[in-house]
Order: sequence, then structure tokens, then C-alpha cells
Amino acid sequence: MTASHRGPHMMNDHRDPRRQYVSFNFFKILPEWRRLPIEEREEQRREIAEVIGRWQDADTMKVITYSLVGLRADCDFMLWRICYSLECLQEMVGDVLRTRMGGYLNITNSFLAMTRHSQYDIGRDQTLQGEVRGVLRPGTHKYLFLYPLVRTRTWYVMPFEERQRMVREIIKASEDFPTARLNVLYSFGLDDQDFLTAIETDHPEDHLERVMRMREVDASPYTLRDTPMYTCVRVDVEDMLDQLG
Repeated sequence: MTASHRGPHMMNDHRDPRRQYVSFNFFKILPEWRRLPIEEREEQRREIAEVIGRWQDADTMKVITYSLVGLRADCDFMLWRICYSLECLQEMVGDVLRTRMGGYLNITNSFLAMTRHSQYDIGRDQTLQGEVRGVLRPGTHKYLFLYPLVRTRTWYVMPFEERQRMVREIIKASEDFPTARLNVLYSFGLDDQDFLTAIETDHPEDHLERVMRMREVDASPYTLRDTPMYTCVRVDVEDMLDQLG
């Protein structure tokens, strides 16, 4: 592949900061759990809250908790986790599944990605802070909208300059929605998608308008898949578990 197709990123990857692993795990509580005595459910909630809380307080990982009760049929809550090793992600989920409530939980979906500087010139727009820095500092907004993104193979064999033009068009369109914080995460070789798009905002209506606008940009026909889409509400761990019933 020619240099014009590859773009300048191939030569300066070593300048990236230490990359973070990013995981989104979606959990569904089994109906049998709600038939347990109230006292037993309360004990199980306290136990799993303590486990998640220990990881939230640990220096090795950032954990943000979200509720999806009543918003999707296939999951009840989600854990957004950021750390520096795959083993850390595994250990944390292992601790959750070893609790008594863990026996009533199904992981209905899971996404894995890493941080990385973009190969494109994206400027220093505030809506792309996570990507510019290569370090995520999420959890400051009430809502999270998450979806995977898979580009067509035609996208990747186009000249780099043409892709750069379309990326700049996306950024320019995004500037009309300054209330949204856009985190673009990379999943190549780690998971089924190419990217994960995690949009944080306090205004869901602006997110809806932004997604509609993105359907009209020149890069839109090069989207192979951008579902499932998850709408998540940030809550503390106790409220997240209390909403389970």
C-alpha cells in the first residue's frame, strides 16, 4: 500500500502515551433473582456493591456505573472500565461473578478497545478531547451513548487525503453540538468492530440531532455497521443495583 493510503500515522505511533484498555460490559439480572427473599437480595446487593466499590477506589482502574433499566430489554446495567492491562479487566469481572449475585448475572454484551492518537489531523476541538490526549477522563456527564463502528474495506483503500477531507467534515459537523464529548476508541484486532464511539452529554436531544446529521456526511456510505446502540444513564453503584428490583 502506498504512503498516500497509509497516512503519516505509520511513522509516529511510538509517540503515543501509554495506551489504556477500555471495556464496556453489559449485565442482565436473571428473573429468578427477583423471586429471592428481600433480605437475601439486600445482602447480595451490599456484597457486589462492595466489590465494585473496591475497584472504583483502586489506583489500577477507573470504573463508572450506568443503568439501562427500562431502556433496553437485553441488559440492566453497564460497567465502563479503563485500565492498563487485559488481566486487570479479567480479574475485576472475576470478582463480580464470584459474588452471590454473580450467579444470577448474564453478560449480554461486551466491547473492548484501546486509546490511540488519531492518524488524521483533527485539530484540538474540545469534543474530541479523549482522542487528542490519548487518555480518557470520562464520567462527568449524565448520559452515555455507545455504539460500535465498522467501516467498509473500501474506506481503507481510499487515498489518505480523501479520508482526511471526510474526517474534517465530520468534525466540522460535530462542532454544531458542543454539549457532546466524543471519545473515539480503537478495536482493530481486539474485538469485532473497528472503533467504539462513546458520546457523553447532558442533553440527549443534541445527541439525536448529531446522529441525524452524521447520516448526511460524505463518509456515511462507508459505514458497514454502527449497531447496537446503547443509551446509558450514569448513576452511583448503589442506585444502579437498587433499580434491579
